Amino acid sequence: MLNDRFLNYTTNYIDLNKDELELLNSKVTERTYLKNQYIVQQGDICRSANFIISGCTKTFYMDDEGQEHIVMFSIEDWWTSDLGSFITQTPADFNVQCLEPTTLIQFTYNNLEELYAKIPKIERLFRKIIERAYVASQKRIIRNFSLDAKERYKLFRSKYHEIDQRVPQYMIASYLGITKEFLSKIKSQLLQD
Repeated sequence: MLNDRFLNYTTNYIDLNKDELELLNSKVTERTYLKNQYIVQQGDICRSANFIISGCTKTFYMDDEGQEHIVMFSIEDWWTSDLGSFITQTPADFNVQCLEPTTLIQFTYNNLEELYAKIPKIERLFRKIIERAYVASQKRIIRNFSLDAKERYKLFRSKYHEIDQRVPQYMIASYLGITKEFLSKIKSQLLQD
């Protein structure tokens, strides 16, 4: 049966009747990953869109020098995948790795396409999800251009307090595009303010 957390999430966007819920239930999988396990690896095709029931993930790009560039963290009630790879069914640009044991509701590409055809409300749900992801991405780009590192960290800490408590500081530094030493300096300054 569909997880209550996922059902509560969907009701923010759509209402499904009993038959639609049964069909939806037949087209999703619940899966648990171990800490450090990959959901998607760069170069592989992303096979699922993933809703987080419990746990935490990071989405990152690994450059040719082996440097991680974290673009996103995801926690409960958030989605995680390489969306570009999933939509186009082409090799992923990003890795998605579990930072904690993580349980997901997964939609395969083919099952999601079938759900779109049979339950148009599901297409509306995913349109809303993708719209929100796009807006968040655009806002992040603007913040990266317009705010200095200290302001970006203050905003991150206030907006994503739970993630700040769950994720190692060197990963937050990578997300902010700074070194862990510079983040440590910023945190020291904030304690003095």
